[in-house]
Parts: sequence; C-alpha cells; structure tokens
Amino acid sequence: MAALGWLTPRRRSATARSVLAGEASAEAARKSSQEATEVSQAEPEFPVLGDERAAAFFDLDNTVMQGAALFHFGRGLYKRKFFETRDLAKFAWQQAWFRLAGVEDPEHMQDARDSALSIVKGHRVAELMSIGEEIYDEYMAERIWPGTRALAQAHLDAGQRVWLVTAAPVEIAQVIARRLGLTGALGTVAESVDGVYTGKLVGEPLHGPAKAEAVRALAAAEELDLTRCAAYSDSHNDIPMLSLVGHPYAINPDSKLRKHARRLDWRLRDYRTGRKAAKVGIPAAAGVGAVAGGTAAAIALHRRRR
Repeated sequence: MAALGWLTPRRRSATARSVLAGEASAEAARKSSQEATEVSQAEPEFPVLGDERAAAFFDLDNTVMQGAALFHFGRGLYKRKFFETRDLAKFAWQQAWFRLAGVEDPEHMQDARDSALSIVKGHRVAELMSIGEEIYDEYMAERIWPGTRALAQAHLDAGQRVWLVTAAPVEIAQVIARRLGLTGALGTVAESVDGVYTGKLVGEPLHGPAKAEAVRALAAAEELDLTRCAAYSDSHNDIPMLSLVGHPYAINPDSKLRKHARRLDWRLRDYRTGRKAAKVGIPAAAGVGAVAGGTAAAIALHRRRR
C-alpha cells in the first residue's frame, strides 16, 4: 500500500502568501459583486419597459435619414413631371450643400418650402400621399440610418410611442413614420380646402422652437411625462426640443449641438462615416464603429451611459 501513497493527496499547510492571495481574491469578488449591484441600481434600464407615460421624439433630416426629406420628395416629383429641370437643379444644389455642410441653411430650407408649396398647389392631398409612398421606396428607404432606426425600435420594443418631429410636410412625415412602424409624425401643415392644396401654410414651418411647442402640446394631449421622454436630433436648431425632455440625445450632431451636448453631458451617437466623423471632431475609430453599430446601438440604449 505504501507504493500507492503517491495517489493520496498530501495535506499542505497554507503559507502566509497563499492566505493573503485567497483573502484578496475573495475581497475582489465581493467588491465586484457590490459594484455591479450599485451600477444596476444607479443606471436602470432605458427605455423603461412598459412606461406608458414615456415616449420618444425623433427629428428626421440627418437624424433618422441621410439628407433632407423635402429634397428627396422633390426628386420624386420631378421624375413625375411636376416641375422643370431648372427647379431640379436648385433642389440638387440645396441637397448637396446640406449633405456636405451637415447643417440646415435657413434660406435654402425656406426656398425649398416655397418651391414645394408652389409645386403642389392645386393637387389633391390623397394624390401626394400616394406618390409619397412610391418616393419613399425610390429615394428614402435606403437612406435611413440603421443606428437611429435601432434606437427608435428599442423604444417601440419597450412599449413606448415614437413620433417623428420635422419641418418636412406632415404628409411625407406620416408616410415615413408608417413605413418605419412608428406611432406617427408631427410636421409642417400645408393648407388644403376640400382635399386640395392651396399653396399656403397653416401657421409656420415646424422648425426650431415650433418643434418644442408641438412636442409640448402632444405630450399634454397624450398625458406624457416629458422628464421620462427622450428626444433625438442632429441640429442645434432643435435644442429647444431636446431641452424639454429628460433624455436628450445628439445624433450625428452639427458642431454647435455637439458642443452644447458635451457641456450639458447629453448622450451622443454618430452614425456617419469615419471620414465625416473625423471632420466633426470625433475619433475616426468611434465613427467607423458607430456606422456598423446599429445592433449595438439598440443594446446600448437599454443601459444608460453618461
């Protein structure tokens, strides 16, 4: 039997160093568990599942979709002979400027709205809605940012309502919202009489402070708690809307919004290319990661990150 003694584990007394190692390991495990609990308590899941008094509001141009919806709509109308080549050239220049600059030019946007109103004057609302469905498939569907789409879906999956808030015509905004499976849309309202456009606006374009007023009015009507709501935009023009909610996000932000968001510790997401991201001052690697991060964005939204 003595020959089998090597099979029997030997009892060795713990050295001072092994005792220290064991205690350190146990302490690290306990501390890690405690920190995880504290983080879980301090950072509840967002969006909050089943919170019926919370909702999300998304700007459209360059936030949900690359470029301006009104310009894409103009391309579709030109294809259908609604206006002349010289008008298309104007639309193309304004769109190119918007894509390169990444910000809205008030003069360009006003000119585009005036052109659109003159173009649709005399046409039936139902006709434009039907054409809008076709134009979405032709020019807009492939320009939806996957990352922003994932953020909107996270709110929907949590049982929350999601609205687009845009200066684009409300009919076009509603088409886009419906095609993305969103709750609805707030947009600029063009006057119509007996279902026919008059070529005038009702009030003013839904832009800047007007967006904030629309969100405030909708929140009151829907009995939402704005401190539990989220808003997303790329433009400093939407700071009034972003400032209304408890969870503001800067998406593909222009330089002014980026500075404002950083100063107030708002969350930022950038889904543009690495080259564009570098141009606006974020690390290129982070920009590239964001472009490929549509799925990751949805996961990240479930955990608040400061």
